[in-house]
Amino acid sequence: VQLQASGGGLVQTGGSLRLSCEASGHTFRGYMMGWFRQAPGKEREFVAALSGGSPYYRDSVKGRFTISRESGKTMMSLQMNTLEPEDTAVYYCAAADRIRSVSLARNYDYWGQGTQVTVSS
Repeated sequence: VQLQASGGGLVQTGGSLRLSCEASGHTFRGYMMGWFRQAPGKEREFVAALSGGSPYYRDSVKGRFTISRESGKTMMSLQMNTLEPEDTAVYYCAAADRIRSVSLARNYDYWGQGTQVTVSS
């Protein structure tokens, strides 16, 4: 499985971006998938995930971010609204062969290359 993330960019505070993650060589059906981010000098942190058909979010993005996937297709998206400077990071998409705790990076088997999101104040 190879994951390709795209859609990052530079936006002002309050703006929106939509990240996409496309998988090759596999479908997402029945798998756990998610988004993580890493800011300079910080550890990679959980952002959002889909597992068992249910969405999960870190508290700071609830109500602003929406994770989704195209049923039966190899595309996952993260709609990010009302962006804040604290959201600035490299965003990574990830997928797992089994459903496990969604917020732990070590539970994911496949990773995309990352896409930069910069929110200016």
